[in-house]
Amino acid sequence: MSNKKQITIAITGLNNVDNPGPGVPVIRGIRESKEIDARIIGLAYENLEPGIYMEGLVDKTYQIPYPSAGKEAVWERIMEIHAREHLNVIFPNFDAELYTFMLMENDLKEKGINMFIPTMQQFEERHKANLDKFGEKYDIKVPKSVALGSLNDISKIRNEFEFPVLVKGKYYDAFIAYNTEQIINHYNKISAKWGLPVIIQEFIKGTEVNVVALGDGNGNTVGAVPMRKQYITDKGKAWGGIVINNEKLLKITRDMIAKTHWRGGLEMEIILTSDNQYYLIEINPRLPAWVYLAVGAGQNLPEAMVKLAMGQEVAPYENYTAGTMFIRYSWDLIGSITDFEKLSLYGEL
Repeated sequence: MSNKKQITIAITGLNNVDNPGPGVPVIRGIRESKEIDARIIGLAYENLEPGIYMEGLVDKTYQIPYPSAGKEAVWERIMEIHAREHLNVIFPNFDAELYTFMLMENDLKEKGINMFIPTMQQFEERHKANLDKFGEKYDIKVPKSVALGSLNDISKIRNEFEFPVLVKGKYYDAFIAYNTEQIINHYNKISAKWGLPVIIQEFIKGTEVNVVALGDGNGNTVGAVPMRKQYITDKGKAWGGIVINNEKLLKITRDMIAKTHWRGGLEMEIILTSDNQYYLIEINPRLPAWVYLAVGAGQNLPEAMVKLAMGQEVAPYENYTAGTMFIRYSWDLIGSITDFEKLSLYGEL
């Protein structure tokens, strides 16, 4: 007899492509748990998300509507799935869907479905558009940022920044611009995809270092692992990274979690300058796609997050193994058109 606790967990973010979602590494962490016996339900937005078809990853997949379809449409679909699967936990993995899940959090709880995600206040105040205020409030160095609400605003910021600058979307995407024309091009591309505002951010020269962490909602850090990107794609995504020892990075992360009482997973993106200054350039309000590196280094944050969602006590991780490395790779999955057709026709597989 297994002592593992059996639970059903629905997980989004199965798009394991060149701009991968965190779903697949999160599932890998949960599958490796010695305490959780999970039935994994994949929640897919598109029927070609690779995680759907990876052997031994998900037990069943359901297609769900994009958050842009509105809270009611998402709620109805989740309730249909819940009626059949009796979900215990939902584990959202995208910034753009978190707002919708936050709005449903109390209603889901009443149905017996738990989540462990940031509060609305935490989610809103760490937005890229609010980074200046965030830095001031929590005493963290941040690059100067301005949110653009229209193309006309570009002329107003001409004297405020030196080129190059970063042009960022409110959820995803970041491009370097070396002149005003490039700002306009990036602005049009990003606003069409993610809406407004578009953020202009001072370009800080240095080495990018990242921390994946988990806060318990009471100011305590359950786990934190710092990483230096070794290889970066043209989308700015880590395609290889190495776990580093850096007490200052960990202190910045723990202080931020203590001050904000952060609840759930997060990723701190930080630039370390040549004169040893640390600038926070972004906080992603969920576990990142490289979270499996933390699992490999000795901190199974996905497992801990599921336990927290279920209201269990979780002892903080004390250590991790520096020098642990990850390298991402492409792999051709061979499948059958009939599986693809089933998902397309019936919305489940």
